[in-house]
Amino acid sequence: MMNRRLFTQAASLAAVAFLVPLTAAQALAQAGKRHKLVIQMSDNDPVKWNLALNNAKNVQEDVGAANVDMEIVAYGPGINMLKLESSVGSRLQDAMKAGVKVIACENTMRGLKLTKDDMLPAISYVPAGVTEIMTKQSEGWAYLRP
Repeated sequence: MMNRRLFTQAASLAAVAFLVPLTAAQALAQAGKRHKLVIQMSDNDPVKWNLALNNAKNVQEDVGAANVDMEIVAYGPGINMLKLESSVGSRLQDAMKAGVKVIACENTMRGLKLTKDDMLPAISYVPAGVTEIMTKQSEGWAYLRP
């Protein structure tokens, strides 16, 4: 009698577990697909940058860093946070070591007369930040603007 009750309870739990919907992250992982996220940073505000970096870290922790491609694209006033003396420079370095690609807009850099020597090491560059974001979205990347 006891074994039959345990079997019935186990079967009920298995049925409920089967009916619980998967999160989008779990569904993608089970399908073997990678997550893709592009983050727009056009503000010269360390608070917003720290929020973006927290978001990036949380996504990596939630879905696994190996399961997500992530870019932070800086243009306009946001480019200042990628300069050597940036107040968020050490956090950006940590994010890049964790696999987040940090990208500077060369259009903005030209307008502000910045060179790659003015910028943090290991960042990447694109001709136009807005175009990079637009292209990523057309390729199915999720978009975030903290």
